Amino acid sequence: MIPSFEIKIIKDNISKSELKVLAAAIFGDMVKGVVDIEKEVLALGGELHADSEAVLLDCGSKQQNLWGINIYPSLLRSEWIEFDSMINIRPAQNNRSRNVENEEIRNKIIEVVHKLIEVNDT
Repeated sequence: MIPSFEIKIIKDNISKSELKVLAAAIFGDMVKGVVDIEKEVLALGGELHADSEAVLLDCGSKQQNLWGINIYPSLLRSEWIEFDSMINIRPAQNNRSRNVENEEIRNKIIEVVHKLIEVNDT
């Protein structure tokens, strides 16, 4: 069992079953994540998106490339990403809400998440 506050950095792949374990550790059906759209890495876990954001910043990521999401591993792949995080509020980047308003950035987030999370298991 993964400790409930551990942040896991995904650079290669994680299975859907591992993702479900991370989700169960804190929220049950959801895991918080932060995507670095430049480095194409994903930080998963923790109670707050800011926790994962801090870990990625410590690893050399740039804040303007980090976007917070929630992943619901039990949903269909087309529905499992929720673009809702306080770290997404960035008036300087024309993002004035908790959602990711820029479609190009949303698509990049989806691309990175789908690249890093294997869905061929249960």
